[in-house]
Amino acid sequence: MASLDNFRLVVFRTVAGQRSFRKAAEELYLTQPAVSLQVKALEDDLGVQLFDRTGPHITLTAAGSVLLDYSLHIHALLAQAEHDIAALGREHAGQLALGASTTIAQYVLPRLLGEFRREHPRVLPTLISGNTEHIVEAVEQQKVELGFIEGPARSRDVKTAPFLADELVLIVSTAHEWAELESIPRSELAAAPLLMRERGSGTRRIIELALEKQDVRRRSLHVVMELDSTEAIKSAVEAGLGVGFVSRWSIAKDLRLGSGFKIVEVEGLRMRREFLIAYAKGPEPQGLAHEFLSFLFARAGMRRTPPEGGKAQAGRVHKIRK
Repeated sequence: MASLDNFRLVVFRTVAGQRSFRKAAEELYLTQPAVSLQVKALEDDLGVQLFDRTGPHITLTAAGSVLLDYSLHIHALLAQAEHDIAALGREHAGQLALGASTTIAQYVLPRLLGEFRREHPRVLPTLISGNTEHIVEAVEQQKVELGFIEGPARSRDVKTAPFLADELVLIVSTAHEWAELESIPRSELAAAPLLMRERGSGTRRIIELALEKQDVRRRSLHVVMELDSTEAIKSAVEAGLGVGFVSRWSIAKDLRLGSGFKIVEVEGLRMRREFLIAYAKGPEPQGLAHEFLSFLFARAGMRRTPPEGGKAQAGRVHKIRK
């Protein structure tokens, strides 16, 4: 089913979200002049200026802010209309905008989205990824209907609910002196060259909080490198650049097929967490977002706990209480 949304409003919302004609053009796969032309035509139709272009960054005018609010409501209503019309034929169709923090986007959602698409082939999911902070911002700005994050949202405008169990584990190179040990004392960790995710990462936040509870202060850690993905940390560990904490979900395949790193336990330290579903404060998710949540909840009996020794086991998917 083709989108019912007005193309000029789509362009306007994208420019408003990106605060840049160039970035909006990249997101929409259009030329920058084409984006400017659509916005100018919309401004001419309304007889008002929607963006203030005088500063280093474009900003919404008062009229632009009003239009953005209405445009977001229109977009949501049209998406619901597409869903309800498709449901008359017992078939779900339309676009489903999702966001996920890096680990979930790489290791958890692809298989689930594949299953969902096999059941609903006329649904077109779009997925953006980034760290937890970025995904929460996307939920707040209604760029995505659902966000899947690895750490606390830390926003009053976003609701969250647990959806999948996970555990963070320490990995070291197979050539590392700790590789033959089953566990190490916490005191050893403070002096080790540590590879960490970037600031704003939910994984980093959980690691820091867990270590502080064990009296290992952030300032005492020997962080030698900050990296923006789990894959980068795994590669750096294999290369002998340091040790790092990663999600069990991210290394299940590596452990099954063989890799250049091993898990080493830290005495007294267990970092279990739950991945969270995030959505905007207000009404519960509707339309395709609701259908996707129902699809996830239907797998509640499949037990999706963190995989041990490389074998993905099952775990609870927690239902959002209404």
